[in-house]
Amino acid sequence: MHKLFVTWQDPDTRTWHPVGRLSYDQGTYQFAYTRGAKTSKKFVPFGRMLDLGVVYLSNELFPLFANRLLPKSRPEYRDYLKWLGLDETKADEMEMLARSGGQRATDSLEIVPCPEPSAQNRYEVHFFSHGLRHLSEKDQARAAALHVDERLFVMQDRQNKSDPMALLLRTDDPMSMVGYVPRYYSAEFSTVMDQVGQGNVRVTVERVNPDAPSNFRLLCKFVSPWPNGFAPCAQGEFQLISSGAAAPQ
Repeated sequence: MHKLFVTWQDPDTRTWHPVGRLSYDQGTYQFAYTRGAKTSKKFVPFGRMLDLGVVYLSNELFPLFANRLLPKSRPEYRDYLKWLGLDETKADEMEMLARSGGQRATDSLEIVPCPEPSAQNRYEVHFFSHGLRHLSEKDQARAAALHVDERLFVMQDRQNKSDPMALLLRTDDPMSMVGYVPRYYSAEFSTVMDQVGQGNVRVTVERVNPDAPSNFRLLCKFVSPWPNGFAPCAQGEFQLISSGAAAPQ
């Protein structure tokens, strides 16, 4: 995983915006702000990275991101990697951030990977089902009983007042709701499905973690052919502000 975006939720509109990009190349971490950082006067730059037009460089992971990883000294560290579906001997910091979303209860930030074509030229994204704790007891029980590789189906929830682009996840017959696609993927998943056809999209259960917090309970995988000419995370608020100046941290 070489490129991650930081998304920030506006406290007034509750809208999510990509405000920064973290990348890693040949031993150097880079952070730069994106145009989404200029969409709201409520947005405040992170830590000492006050200049929106600068690319920040570091040989170590920036504290903003390092503080979002569970320390190896914590007793639940191995369980944490298991919940994320990562190999303890191979997982790196970027992979852990991408899979976990770097979520903290104390702020409104989430970290989102920018998909890249797989070796088979496929669009592949791992994500955790959102909203499980708000489902009925019956649906929660069904979600807990899912098995690896079980197929899930995506439904548009256009009457959702808070997010008209919302995508529900459901099982096959008998049908049960098992959560939502994360909000920051809704528009892109819809675009991919429109371009390749829903019949060419497959969403499956990757892991069920009954002992995990609800936000790590159900790990899913979205797979489709890579759409022709598709360029994720390249337009609008995802574009960098940077003028090219670099500042070591």
